[in-house]
Amino acid sequence: MARDAFHQQVKNALIKDGWRITRDPLTISISESVKVQIDLAADNAIAAERDNDKIAVEIKSFISGSDINEFHTALGQYLNYRQALEINEPDRVVYLAVPNETYRDFFQLPFIKLAVQNYQVKLIVYDAKQEEIKQWIS
Repeated sequence: MARDAFHQQVKNALIKDGWRITRDPLTISISESVKVQIDLAADNAIAAERDNDKIAVEIKSFISGSDINEFHTALGQYLNYRQALEINEPDRVVYLAVPNETYRDFFQLPFIKLAVQNYQVKLIVYDAKQEEIKQWIS
């Protein structure tokens, strides 16, 4: 599996934010012959009110030539992963991690905002240089 360009930075940002990485990658079986791999699985055991939170994170860098093509791929993966988790790990919530600059520019386009809203995409907005989570959007 090819890792996203910012995989390690997002992983470090999650750790800084109080998450414990439990699987890297998180492999989910859809059937005997089909498996999917989500970039990370993390559990939060630091803050009491988030003690039982479990997340899966699909990391995207949006550094290829076409943001819309990356978005199509990311959205399709996100929806498939969310469905696979509903069956296999219903207590784990999937997030799509996107760079701060991409969120600020591309994700503010009306078409993209509507898609995120309609498909109820949960986002983690990260700063790759600072290795920090900037926003959680549920």
